[in-house]
Amino acid sequence: MSGRGDRGKGKSAPAALGDAMSGRLGERIKQLRAQRNWSLEALAGASGVSRSMLSQIERGRANPTLAVTFRIARAFGMGLAELVETPGAASAVSIIRAGDSAYHYRSDKDCRIRTLSPLHLEKDVEFYEVQLQAGGALRSAPHFAGTREFLTVQKGRVQVESDGEAEVCAPGDSASYRADVPHAIVNAGKGEAVVFLVDIYR
Repeated sequence: MSGRGDRGKGKSAPAALGDAMSGRLGERIKQLRAQRNWSLEALAGASGVSRSMLSQIERGRANPTLAVTFRIARAFGMGLAELVETPGAASAVSIIRAGDSAYHYRSDKDCRIRTLSPLHLEKDVEFYEVQLQAGGALRSAPHFAGTREFLTVQKGRVQVESDGEAEVCAPGDSASYRADVPHAIVNAGKGEAVVFLVDIYR
C-alpha cells in the first residue's frame, strides 16, 4: 500500500519484486549508471542502498524489496514506474497475477492485503483485496483529509468501524465511510472473511 496509512506496520513482511522484474531491474540500473557516469559507490551514496546490495541487484542475484527499489528510483530522480518498466515494453493490458508476492502488501496469520492496482501509478484511487482470519482486524490511522473507503464483502461477515460508529456487513453488502479518521475492518464471523477495498483520496 502507499504510505498514506499505517496498515503495513507491525507484522508486515516487506514486499519484493518478482524474479522476472528484478532481473530487468538489474540491467536497467546498470544502463542508468552508465548514462550518468556513476560508480556503484556514487549510486550507493545517493540512494542509501549499500554498494554490495546494488552489485547483487545488477547481477540479478538479489530480489530487492519495493522500499529498496523506491530508494534507487528516487536517487535517479525517477518514479518507480520509470525504473522498473523497460522503455517501449508497455502493453495495452497489464496483469497482476494472483501469486505475485510483489503485490502482497501485508501477510501474517491474521490478515493478508493484496494490492489489485498497479504499484507504479501516481493515483488517487487504490484497490485492494483483504483477507481476515477469524478474530482478525485491519485497523488504520487516519489517511489524508477527505479520504473515503468503499468496501464490498465477498465472503464472511465484517464489522466496519469509522468515527466511533460501527456496522456489520455480510456477503454482497457494500459500505462507504470516512477514512480520514481512525477506522477498522473487523472479522465478525467464525471463519475467513474476504473483502474488496477501494481507497479514494481527494
